[in-house]
Amino acid sequence: MGRTYIVEESVGQYLSNISLQGKAFISGLLIGQCSSQKDYVILATRTPPKEEQNENLKHPKAKLDNLDEEWATEHANQVSRMLPGGLLVLGVFIITTLELANDFQNALRRLIFAMEKSMNRKRLWNFTEEEISERVILHICSSTKKISCRTYDVRDPKSSARPADWKYQSGLSTSWLSLDCTIHIDIHIPLSSTSVSYTLEKNTKNGLTRWAKQIENGVYLINGQVKDEDCDLLEGQKKSFRGNSQATSHSFDVRVLTQLLLNSDHRSTATVQICSGSVNLKGSVKCRAYIHSNKPKVKDAMQAVKRDILNTVADRCEILFEDLLLNEIPEKKDSEKEFYILPHRVFVPIPGSTVKLCDYKFGDESAEEIRDHFREMLDHTVQIEDLEIAEEVNTACMSSVNNEASLEHKDDKQLEQPIKTTVMLKIRQNIGVIAAFAVAVLAAGISFHYFSD
Repeated sequence: MGRTYIVEESVGQYLSNISLQGKAFISGLLIGQCSSQKDYVILATRTPPKEEQNENLKHPKAKLDNLDEEWATEHANQVSRMLPGGLLVLGVFIITTLELANDFQNALRRLIFAMEKSMNRKRLWNFTEEEISERVILHICSSTKKISCRTYDVRDPKSSARPADWKYQSGLSTSWLSLDCTIHIDIHIPLSSTSVSYTLEKNTKNGLTRWAKQIENGVYLINGQVKDEDCDLLEGQKKSFRGNSQATSHSFDVRVLTQLLLNSDHRSTATVQICSGSVNLKGSVKCRAYIHSNKPKVKDAMQAVKRDILNTVADRCEILFEDLLLNEIPEKKDSEKEFYILPHRVFVPIPGSTVKLCDYKFGDESAEEIRDHFREMLDHTVQIEDLEIAEEVNTACMSSVNNEASLEHKDDKQLEQPIKTTVMLKIRQNIGVIAAFAVAVLAAGISFHYFSD
C-alpha cells in the first residue's frame, strides 16, 4: 500500500487556479511535513519561469524534456531556506495538456532526485534510517482535471514509482504546534592555508559541521522540562477542571544546553593547524519549528528544532558569502579585522494557518523587497504589516589594527556587550600569531592533562 498525502484544501484551490495560458506545462513544488503514517501538504508554489523558457514552452511541440532541471533545482534550494524546522520540499507537481499526460514521468523522476541531492549537499544534518524517504510527483491534466499521484524512494536510485493517495482536508494546519528557541552561539572556525581548494565557504562548512555535533548532542528543555523522547508532546498539556478538558497554548518554549563532556579516559587528538585566518560567529539567533498536532512525539519535535538551528545558521552564512561575492568586497590586509552582520530572520504567516514561513533580510533591505521575494519564490502575496522581524539589527563594528594584542583586547570589550539578536562574522588574518597561540594552548593543555593523571 502506498503513502497517503493529506492536503490543505487551499492547495487544491491554488492548483486549480493555475492556467497554462498556451504553455505546454507548468511545474512547481509541494511543501509540507512527513510522518510515519502519512504526509501533510500545506503549500504549493509554481517554479518562477525564465523568459527564454517561456518562449520554448509556448511551442506547440514542446516536450517535458524542455523542463529546466537546473532552474527548478535552484528554486527548490531557495525555497528550502524559507522553511522553518519541520517543513520540507516533499516533491513536485506538474500541470500539462492532455497530449502530454503520459510524457512526464522520466523528466520529473530525474528532477526530484536532483533536487534532493542538491538540498542534502547544503545541510549540516542527515536523514535517519527510520525517516520517510519517499518524495511525491503529482500530475494534473489541465483539461480533464484528472490527478495522478506517485512516489519514489530518493534513497534508492533504482526505485520505481508507487501509487499514493491524495486527499484534501480543510483547516489542516490551523492547529499545528510551534516550538520557539533562541540559541546563543560562539563558533570559532580556523581558515586552513594548507590547501588552495579550501575556500572560505568550505572552511566554514567544515567548522559548522563540528559545531553541529554539539547541537545534536545537546540537552533540550521543553517549557523548562526534560521529556522522554518517546512521550507524546502534548502529554500533560490538557488538564481537567471539574470534568472539563481545557488545552493550553499550542506554542512551546525550547531551551538548549550544549556542553562538551569529555570522559576521564579520553585522550586529546588536537593538532596544530596552519591557518590563514579565522571566522568567528557570535550572537543569538531565533529558531522556530512546527509539527502537526496528530499525536506528535517529543523526539519528532526535538528533531525539527535541531534542524532549524542548523539550517538557519548555515543558510545565513551562505547568504552572506553570496552577498560578498555579488558586491565584490575587496580582500583585507594582514591583521585587519572585519565585522559583517549576517542577515536576520523575518517570519510571514501562511493565510489560514498557524504555520509561518521565513526569509532573511540584510539591514539595508526594505520590507517591500522582502515582500517581492516572497511573491517570487512562493507565488503568494504577503502584507508588509504581517512581516514579523524575529531579530533586531545591531550595528557592525569594522576596524583595522596592526598588532594582535590590541585586537584581542578589543574582542574582549566586544564580548562584554550584550549581542542580543545579531550574528557577526569576523575574519582575522595573522598566520604567525595564530599558530603561536595555538601551540601555546596545546602545550598548556598537554601539561594540565599530564599532571592531572
